[in-house]
Amino acid sequence: MKTAAASRAACALGFVCLAGASAFAQDRKDATQTLESVNVRERRLQDDTRPKLEHIMKEVDGPLITVTKKTSITKLDNIPTVIDNNLRNLFAQTPGLFVSEQQTAGQFNFSYRGIGNPQESEFVAVLQDGIPLEGDWIGFPTLYVLPPPQTIAQVQEIRGGSSLLYGPEPGPVINFVSRAPDATRPFGGYSENVIGNNGLFATFNRISGTVDQWDYLLDAHYRTSDGQRDNAGSILKGADLHVGYRPDDAGYWALDFHGYEFAGGDPGKYGYPVFQRDPDYAPTPYNKDWVDRYVLELSNQQHFGDDLVWSTKFWSGYQNQATRSAAGLPDVPAPAYPSSATLQDDTFRFTGVDSRVVDHWGRGNALTAGFVWYHSDAPFRQWNDANLYTNRNDRFDAACVTGGPANCIKLNQNRSTDYGAVFAENVFRFGRWHLVPSVRLERETVDIDESVHTGHAVLVDRAVDHTVPLFGLGFGNDFGRSNETYVNVSQGWRPVRYFDVGSPFGNLDPSPANDPSPTHVLSFEAGVHGTPLPGLFYDASVFWINVKDRIESQPTGVGNNTIDVNTGDTRHRGFEGQIDYDFLAARDPQTTRHFSVFANVSLLNARFTDSRNPSQVGKTPAFSPHYLARAGLVWREDRRFKAAVSVVSVASQYALDSNNPIGSAGADSFIPAQVPQYTVADFSADYWVLPQLRLLAGISNLADRKYYSRVFQNGIEPGLRRTYYGGFSYEF
Repeated sequence: MKTAAASRAACALGFVCLAGASAFAQDRKDATQTLESVNVRERRLQDDTRPKLEHIMKEVDGPLITVTKKTSITKLDNIPTVIDNNLRNLFAQTPGLFVSEQQTAGQFNFSYRGIGNPQESEFVAVLQDGIPLEGDWIGFPTLYVLPPPQTIAQVQEIRGGSSLLYGPEPGPVINFVSRAPDATRPFGGYSENVIGNNGLFATFNRISGTVDQWDYLLDAHYRTSDGQRDNAGSILKGADLHVGYRPDDAGYWALDFHGYEFAGGDPGKYGYPVFQRDPDYAPTPYNKDWVDRYVLELSNQQHFGDDLVWSTKFWSGYQNQATRSAAGLPDVPAPAYPSSATLQDDTFRFTGVDSRVVDHWGRGNALTAGFVWYHSDAPFRQWNDANLYTNRNDRFDAACVTGGPANCIKLNQNRSTDYGAVFAENVFRFGRWHLVPSVRLERETVDIDESVHTGHAVLVDRAVDHTVPLFGLGFGNDFGRSNETYVNVSQGWRPVRYFDVGSPFGNLDPSPANDPSPTHVLSFEAGVHGTPLPGLFYDASVFWINVKDRIESQPTGVGNNTIDVNTGDTRHRGFEGQIDYDFLAARDPQTTRHFSVFANVSLLNARFTDSRNPSQVGKTPAFSPHYLARAGLVWREDRRFKAAVSVVSVASQYALDSNNPIGSAGADSFIPAQVPQYTVADFSADYWVLPQLRLLAGISNLADRKYYSRVFQNGIEPGLRRTYYGGFSYEF
């Protein structure tokens, strides 16, 4: 037995591969012998305390080691039903996540601690059940799809060290955990139907159950809205299917399908004077967006004895993003309409596999190791079309040339990415102390081959690759009554994208002279969290993040050509805290009634520390508000009622890294340097009138605040004014 223990420790220190772990598990099984029984009394891990797990992830959560990493979770059963994909309600208890809001559901915009533009969430990894939701995980990491909240059981947020768990992007990881089938009966169902202002109608319907060794879940959803502005109407529909099979107590197989289709108008962007004068103005009545996504996933989890678990996910999918756009109309009587539109089509065909093993050894120790492989083909095309209301499927073969036909192709790029990683982590426990070393090796290849690019004499035909090693170290200790300290030092990275190698916009040099490297991130975080009293949870930490090799544009001196160079460095430091107190659980920890008050705040100080432009040093990176605060209360009784009020307040922030305004003061296109501070409150409630029948109601933006948080060089996009809904759900 001592020999076996020594072997397992050596295995952990060497970060064994999957094959080695499996072989060891088999050797251990073969060596099993009957010994005299001994009664062992082991200390219960802090990880297993129920109150703590209402707010953070387990320390070893399946094949993931999260101890010493700052995590947060929101269990959707603990809050009122989230309607119309209201992200303020969904993330009300998620500290630090900045949501740059827009009125339609065609894009989703997150950022964290001032790292990167929130546009399409390019600097945040967003997953569903551990599988990336981005169009192209490496080459085009943008977020055009989110699962409906009705399909989600839990939202997880993982900060420093997230790159060591899931790879690309600086962090955090936002992971949506899907609802599991009903395990208590062979057949059950749920139907939800709501209406609201701006022409909102939404329906969601689900059936699920468990029969012998099989379980299943099928849902379908449909949502339509006219929007607040002209040309802001949208239709969202989709379906999910899950079929699971458990051949024995040791194994589980599952097949999952997720389908999503969106079509919506894009009313356009405008300058600050137009926002002040007429926030509902729509300068682009002809613009439209379409998004289709279909993903099929096969997964397996296999237990080898009590300690070793091997989990594998294989997925393949298709996503298409199409836009129709043209120049915006000025806010004047009888404006002149543009003569043509640009039709753009991004297609992504992707396949990936993620395989991980976890081996629980000794007293609370655990080793995880695994690999990831991913491939995507992503053709990108643009056409010029004389019809401002052209169909998304219009296609033209003739290349656009001066004096040629108006209906023509402007751009044709064949693009692909290959990505792979191997990784391992181990948590060592020494009494109340724990130590977690981590390592991950990443490899990306990005390939672009242009056949048409109007106005460019030299076409892009290049492939670039990068290998990035990542390391991390975490440690902490349990103290007092259910308290824990955590310290984490971790590396992360942001891959080189398609647009960094061969951009369809601007005049990026197509030659090898344009050769940026990935952006590197080093994060430090130290904090403490716990549940020292019944009903109380707290988490407080300080952080310091260095972002090195940010990609900046630099003129080449040849015409208007530019190259991307790694000359930008930023530093992000601050404090993040969260507290939740349940007054009723404080009196009775087993109660089914809860009245909790919560608050969380992120305080941020971010600065440029290096740049090709010396005047940039010392300036604040764009979208880095000095504070982001949320607070609210939730009152609920299991299967009787749920009611919540939440408030989010965001400090003013710069819209550009230059900290300068856009345009000339007095012009309709002018945009101030800073996005104004704003505070928005929401209310939502569920009430059971019968055990199966529930009434739903809510009001978003209670004070009807006029605000915006989404800014581009060509304009701002306003947030939604007051909206409300009512409806019902029925369970059977």
